[in-house]
Amino acid sequence: MELSAILWMFVILKLPILAAFFLIWYAVQAPDPDTGESDEGGGGSDREGGPRQRRPRPPRRGPHGAPPSGSPRRVRAPAGRQLRRTAR
Repeated sequence: MELSAILWMFVILKLPILAAFFLIWYAVQAPDPDTGESDEGGGGSDREGGPRQRRPRPPRRGPHGAPPSGSPRRVRAPAGRQLRRTAR
């Protein structure tokens, strides 16, 4: 009984760990470079590479910046004009 428990702990439970190490080792290995292909006719974008420029920061608000701008003016109908309702 004890021999089977020791065998289980020292051998069988180590197999997933060994499989994980093998998988990591296989993923890290560098692939062989293919010298037969050229990169001249490859697809892709014709745009220039590189990072895009960042957008400018919005103005600061609060105690360290200018006060917020006021609300826009409201458009109101003239006071003398009212809607007419037609009788049905």
